[in-house]
Amino acid sequence: MELEKEWKHFAAMVLIGDGVMAVINPQHDAESWKHGPRLWQEAMQKMRKHPTLTRIVGLGQIVAGVSIALHEHRSKRPARLHDAGSEDAFVR
Repeated sequence: MELEKEWKHFAAMVLIGDGVMAVINPQHDAESWKHGPRLWQEAMQKMRKHPTLTRIVGLGQIVAGVSIALHEHRSKRPARLHDAGSEDAFVR
């Protein structure tokens, strides 16, 4: 179980980091992922040609990574009710 949590944490970091890189410099980010199967190479070529699409996918990665991280955080909290003014109110 602990290994699964570590992988989820790692996946969240990769998604958030790569998403930020895609938003900042979409062509370079797509170029960095160009190696792989032919279908993947074709997809990355399209991403390089369409920076707005690459940025949208990057934002999706950030949202997914943050979602994983928040879910991981929730699962570590003790089961108790939080009042609306608590510091963890935003992660409900």
